[in-house]
Parts: sequence; structure tokens; C-alpha cells
Amino acid sequence: DDKGALRVALAQLAEQDPLIDVRQDDTSQEISVSLYGEVQTEVIQATLADDFGLDVSFRETTTICVERPVATGKAVEILHAESNPFPATIGLRIDPAPIDSGIDFRLQVDPRTVPMYAYKSLDRFAESMGVYVRRALQEGLFGWQVTDCAVTMTRCTYQSPDGPPATRGSLSTPADFRKLTPLVVMQALERAGTVVCEPVLRVRLELPTTTIGAVMAGLARLGAVAQTPSLKGELATIETVLPAARAQHLQRQLPALTAGEGVLESDFGGYQAVSGVPSTRRRMPGA
Repeated sequence: DDKGALRVALAQLAEQDPLIDVRQDDTSQEISVSLYGEVQTEVIQATLADDFGLDVSFRETTTICVERPVATGKAVEILHAESNPFPATIGLRIDPAPIDSGIDFRLQVDPRTVPMYAYKSLDRFAESMGVYVRRALQEGLFGWQVTDCAVTMTRCTYQSPDGPPATRGSLSTPADFRKLTPLVVMQALERAGTVVCEPVLRVRLELPTTTIGAVMAGLARLGAVAQTPSLKGELATIETVLPAARAQHLQRQLPALTAGEGVLESDFGGYQAVSGVPSTRRRMPGA
């Protein structure tokens, strides 16, 4: 069917371009594609039509945000507790970390509590738990990927048929730890709280000096604080920082503001906390 062909085509394009990320909601059968800018959207649409024979249309684009924890959050699910559906114990602490540091996973548990029979070594267990944690952090409280945090595993217990009464039962498996991890991660995130951060762009405008007033007024309407224009003959250069979504608005307004003679250049400037009501993204089922 067309949806199956579309998934295959997008998967192939994602392999060719690391800036493309494809997500599918198995319940609604909706496919979401993360792209870099409106131009890439047009390119992908044309490529799907020309190379794969698929006529697709995109809904209005949504800016991809991230979440950062705002405080420390701790959570633990105990083996055999009513709230824990899996035969394992996992305790996690999530701490805020420096901006642009990504996700740092740390293991702080007694090695004797680690299921070495399943993971063979402490390093392999730590590596696997890091993978489970990072996967769980792909969707935070608002549905965006969580970043810039340190996650520490503080408790671990496995079930075994010859263990103490409190841990007795059939052997725990790696699947038990993998499935339990997102439950504990979300509990810790809820206690830490997160802030939604949107991408910002460093913008450089080159325009006729006669249009400085109109452009500065346009920037003010977009909430931008611009540096004093730099003049060189009949040309002026203005630099500012704008949320990505507002930079797109400026790009569309620039021809009218500069009689078609303005040029906008931009580069990624990081993420900043969203002012006002944060945007959300629907979480995938089971996430």
C-alpha cells in the first residue's frame, strides 16, 4: 500500500541524510518527519514524487524543541512491589547538567546486585542501561527529547530462584530491565520537572540603508533585540538572535521590508527556554 511504500522510501532517505528523522504513531498511523527547514521539506516532497512515484503533502511544520530538567528527580521501582510489573529493581536520579552536555549515564550500584549472568560484565551492564535510559529520554514530559542531564542508577536488584526470599523467583532477564527503565525514567522526570527549549538562530541581515527603519520595526514586532546597524556605503548589516520559528517569519517578510533587496543569513545558535505556553508533541504509545 501507499503508506508502506512511503515508510520504505522515508527510511531510505533517512539512511542517506542524518538530518532526516522518521517517527510513526502505530495507533493513528501518522508519520512524522523531522527535517531541517522549509527548503528541505520541498526537496523531500519532490524526491518522493520523482524517485518513488509518491505524491505526498505535508501539514504545517512544527519547530522541533528539546526538554531540559530543571531540578533533581529521583525514582525507584522495587522488585515485587505492586506498582512494578517487572521482576527487577531500578533506582534512578536525574540531575540537570551544563548546556549542550547531552546525556551522561552513571552507574552507582553494588556490583553484587547486577545480573552478571545476563550481561557478563559490569561495563556491559552499564552500557546497556545507558542505551535504555537514552531511549526512554527520547520523549519527555512534553513529548520532546530530553537532553543536558546526568542520569545515575542508584539501585539495582534482580530476581533468582535461589536468592533471598525477598528476591526469589524466576531469573530476571535483560528485557525486564529494558522495559522497567522507561517507567522509572518518567517518574524521575515528573519529580525533576522539565522546561521546553526552542532552537534559536543567529541572524545576519544585509539591506539597503534606506530600509533600516522598516527592518528594525519588523524585528521589534518579532520580539528581537538587534545590534546597532553597521553601515558601509549604501548597505547596512544588522545582527540579532531569533527563535527559529520567528526567523522563518522574518525571511518571508524581508522582501516587502527591503523592496526585494535584503539578504538573510543564519546559523544555529542553540536552544533557549520557551516564553509563554510551551509547545508539546504527542507521545508515542508505550513511550
